[in-house]
Amino acid sequence: MKIDLNKILVREVFTGYKDSAEEGVVAYGGKLDIRPKYQREFVYKPEQRNAVINTVQHRFPLNVMYWIENSAGNYELLDGQQRTLSICQYINGDYSINDRYFHNLTKEEKDQILDYELMIYFCDGTDKERIEWFEVINTAGEKLTPQELLNAVYTGPWLSDAKLKFSKTGCAAYHLANDGGALVSGSPIRQEYLETALSWINNSEVAGYMAKNQHDKNADALWDYFQNVIVWVRANFMNYRKEMASVNWGELYNQFKDNKLNASKLETEITGLMQDEDVTKKSGIYPYILTRQEKYLSIRSFTDKMKREAYERQKGICSHCKGENKKKKWEIEEMEADHIKPWHEGGKTTAENCQMLCKQDNRTKSGK
Repeated sequence: MKIDLNKILVREVFTGYKDSAEEGVVAYGGKLDIRPKYQREFVYKPEQRNAVINTVQHRFPLNVMYWIENSAGNYELLDGQQRTLSICQYINGDYSINDRYFHNLTKEEKDQILDYELMIYFCDGTDKERIEWFEVINTAGEKLTPQELLNAVYTGPWLSDAKLKFSKTGCAAYHLANDGGALVSGSPIRQEYLETALSWINNSEVAGYMAKNQHDKNADALWDYFQNVIVWVRANFMNYRKEMASVNWGELYNQFKDNKLNASKLETEITGLMQDEDVTKKSGIYPYILTRQEKYLSIRSFTDKMKREAYERQKGICSHCKGENKKKKWEIEEMEADHIKPWHEGGKTTAENCQMLCKQDNRTKSGK
C-alpha cells in the first residue's frame, strides 16, 4: 500500500463541513468524506471527545489519521473519524466544554484550534491491502465489527443502497423483522442487520457476496430475499417466542422454502419441546423440528452423580462391548454417559435411564 504523510490545518479540514446525519458527513471543501456510508456512527463518549479538544488546545500531538484517495480525486476517511468529528463538531457549535462553546472563545483561542496541524497519511492500495490495513490500525479504541471492516473495502452504489435498507435507525429491515416480534438480533447502525441478511443469502460467505455485487446499482436482490425469508417464517411459525431472534432463518429458508409445511403441526411440537426440561437450547427447537438433528437442542447432560451411579451399577463393564472387551472393566474416565432409551423416543436424562459405554462404542452408537 502506498502511504504519504501530509500536514493539514484544522481550518482547512473544517472548510465545507456538513453533517447530514446518517447520510454522511463531509469537509475539506467537500472533498473529504469524514463518515463514508460504510463507517460507524459517532461513538465517542463526552470525556473522550473533550480530551481531543484539550489535546489540540495544548498543542499536544494527536495520533496520525488515514485518508484514502479515490478515483475522482476526493478522499474517504479510513481512520480518525471520531477525532475528526470531535474537532469539527466543537467548531460547529454542537457542544461546549466547561460551558464554553467555540464561539465563546477569544480569537487567539480559536486560532490555536484552527491552526493546529493534523498529521494525515494519504493511502492508496488494493482492496485486500485496504481491509488488512484498516483492521491493523483499528486494533485499539472502539472495536470494529467484522461487517464494518468489510464495508470499508466494498464501497460503491450497492453498499450505499444496502445501508439505506439495513443500516439506518428505524430502517425498513428493522421494521419488517420486528413487526410481530423480533426475528433478527442486534443493532442496524452497527451493521448487524446487514451482516445477518448477507450471511443468510450466501451461506455465511458475506465477503464473497459483497465482492460480487459491489458495483451493482442497488441492493434490491438482497432486500427481496430478506423479505421472502421473513414472510416465510411468519407463515410457518404461528406463535412468536423471543428465542426466534437467535435462529438462523436464512439457512432454514434456503433448505426448506419449497417444502409444504403444516404450521399447526409445527406449533404443537414446538410447544411440547419448549416444556421439555431436557432441551437446554430453546432456540434450537426451530432447526431441530425441520432437520431432526438433535445437536441443535443441546440435550441436558447426565450429572457426575448419575454417571457414577450407572458406573457402579455396571461394575465398570460396557454393555455394548463384544469380543475381547466384553468383560473388560473400564475406568470411569474411559467411559461416556448414554441414554438407554433415546431422548427422541421419550427417554429422559435421569439416573435410571443412564448407562455408561466405552468411548468407542458410545461414539459409534451415536454416530459422532
